[in-house]
Parts: sequence; structure tokens; C-alpha cells
Amino acid sequence: MAENRSHFLGEPILNELEDITSVLFICNFNAVRSPMAEVLMKHYLGSKIFIDSVGLRPETDEANPFTISVLDEVGLDLSSHVPKSFDELNDSSYDLMITLSPDSHHKALQMTRTMSSIVEFWPIFDPTKAQGNREAIMDGFRSLRSILDLKIRSRFKIKTPSLMI
Repeated sequence: MAENRSHFLGEPILNELEDITSVLFICNFNAVRSPMAEVLMKHYLGSKIFIDSVGLRPETDEANPFTISVLDEVGLDLSSHVPKSFDELNDSSYDLMITLSPDSHHKALQMTRTMSSIVEFWPIFDPTKAQGNREAIMDGFRSLRSILDLKIRSRFKIKTPSLMI
């Protein structure tokens, strides 16, 4: 099992994919960042490792519509995603927890008091804070999609071509 350590800015502690059997992406609401990361990573590695996402305090019954739209642009479907809390997770232990907000990072570090897990903090901006017309907001979500795609492909040494257009 992985050691109980934390890393900042996604610098890997585990160097090989073979060391990781499960990954949990964590953000605040499980409606934008963490489900986007989950579906991207499942596209690349879904059959090789267990991947899930969760929010600290889900507030809706569906993913953010802009998140669904920008993933649809690259052929990924998030339309059936239902945001979930820690109580609704299918598993209770993960080799790697990737946190996408300061609050989620704090929660993950608290969890490592009782479980052996690696925690990586990827400080990713929240595109729901974007202002302007629909296209300006979509650009913010597209930027998030590109950043997550790059970080996932880099962190897990994915060689297949990127989905980004």
C-alpha cells in the first residue's frame, strides 16, 4: 500500500502507474473539476485502474451544464453524472487522492490520519467564477478541460494522443 505522504502541485511520489490501483479526484461540489478529471482519466486509463470523484458538499443533482458541454465537444459523456459526497463513495480507500481545491486538500489530509494514501494537490481554478457571455464562460471551461487533460497525461505518462481540439 502507498505511504501516507502529501505532495504539492502534483509532483509525483508514485512514479509508475503499476503502483496505483485507485485514484480519487476531490473538489468542492463534484459538479465541475473533479467529475471532469474523472471522465478524462477514465477515457485514458479506465480499464487499468479504479477512478472516482467526490465533492465536499454537493449542491445539485447533476454536473454543471458547461462541464457537460465542453466534454461533449471532445466526445466524452458526463450527462448521467450525479454529484456525490464522501458518504456515497463505492470505496473507502484510494492509493492516490488528487485534490483540486484548498478545502478538498485539507479534507484529504485529514483522511490520511486513518488510511494509507498519497495526496497530491493540483491547485486548479474554478471556471464557475468566469464572467461574461456564454462563449467567455465556455472558454473558461475549455481551459479547465485542457489543463486537466495535460496534467493527467503528464502525471500518468499517457502516450496516446490528446482529445483536445
